[in-house]
Amino acid sequence: MRPGSGAVLAVSLFAGLAAAGPARAQNAPQAPPQACEVPAYLLNTESLLPKVTEAVKNGRPLNILVVGSRSSTIASSADSAYPAKLLAALKQKLPSTPIDLSVELQGGKTAEETDAILIKLVEANRPTLVIWQTGTVDAMRSVDPDDFRGAVGDGVAALQKAGADVVLINLQYSPRTETMISAPPYLDNMRVVAQQYSVPLFDRFGIMRHWNDAGDFDLFSTFHGPDMAKRVHACLGRALSKFVFDAARLDPAQQN
Repeated sequence: MRPGSGAVLAVSLFAGLAAAGPARAQNAPQAPPQACEVPAYLLNTESLLPKVTEAVKNGRPLNILVVGSRSSTIASSADSAYPAKLLAALKQKLPSTPIDLSVELQGGKTAEETDAILIKLVEANRPTLVIWQTGTVDAMRSVDPDDFRGAVGDGVAALQKAGADVVLINLQYSPRTETMISAPPYLDNMRVVAQQYSVPLFDRFGIMRHWNDAGDFDLFSTFHGPDMAKRVHACLGRALSKFVFDAARLDPAQQN
């Protein structure tokens, strides 16, 4: 992360939510939890997760590796961040499947910089599924979109060659940063890579924008506090668990 970057909020939106303005957040009235439903079109994918399907159907452990950034965490509570919520939701859906999840943070790294360590991470963790969250740092640094697309494609290809399923997660949405960074070129290029390599793309940007527009969360406010951070992460974790489960095309009976 660049301390002098005017778009630093884009990376630290949820990593810093819990730490921003704690006194004011504690005194503010707490809004009731929102349903944070996700329209079906934002969770639909034609791409499959065959390694996940095979592991679940054959009773083998499901090992998940999340490669993320600061927005994969909540500084005050790792158990409240979306990877932990994803794990809890998947365990509830698949109680007979041993599931392990690890998180590798690559804070401040572009997709190209992350490429250099992806295979080492796979060798160390031997995941069935790699969930790769990327794009924000590239957008902040104004990396050439074509170079970004190439780096993401190289990373996905390497992960698939190593034997892992892949889910891509795009940028997080913040209305306060729309005038600071240009997200569309990076969102579009991640869609291109997802189609090229037939990997599911979890549209975090579109989902969060929907929640903001629907009034589930006020993502424009500068005073979020820890409660909102935890609620957003909980919603993302549940949505991602459904996305993974559906992309693996698991039968409803396998939820029990």
